[in-house]
Amino acid sequence: MSALADLKKALLADGIIDAEEVKQLESLLYADGKIDKEEAEFMFELSDAVSGKENAPEWEELFVKVISSYLLEDEATPGEIDADEALWLCDKVKGDGQVDALELKLLTSLKANAKSFPAILAELL
Repeated sequence: MSALADLKKALLADGIIDAEEVKQLESLLYADGKIDKEEAEFMFELSDAVSGKENAPEWEELFVKVISSYLLEDEATPGEIDADEALWLCDKVKGDGQVDALELKLLTSLKANAKSFPAILAELL
């Protein structure tokens, strides 16, 4: 999806994600009404690139919303994090060698909102 690649380049040009960029991201990601794996992975790429920077608070909210949508609003296991999704998320969170504050916020939100919370993810908390 070249639109995501183009947006990533523009977003990372100044090294942070501001409120206006969050609006652009949300509009593009939810254009079709759902979040797919490519879009979820894109969000983790952005998160890794801007981790520890002075991003807009809306960035954290959107990150949690998008990843939660991908995991909890899928057709196969709505409201649940299945085994494949848990492994995917664990790999993404551990991918940069640390669990940062945003990833902790995501995990905490998922634990509160999912019907069940896999042990592999609970270990990250």
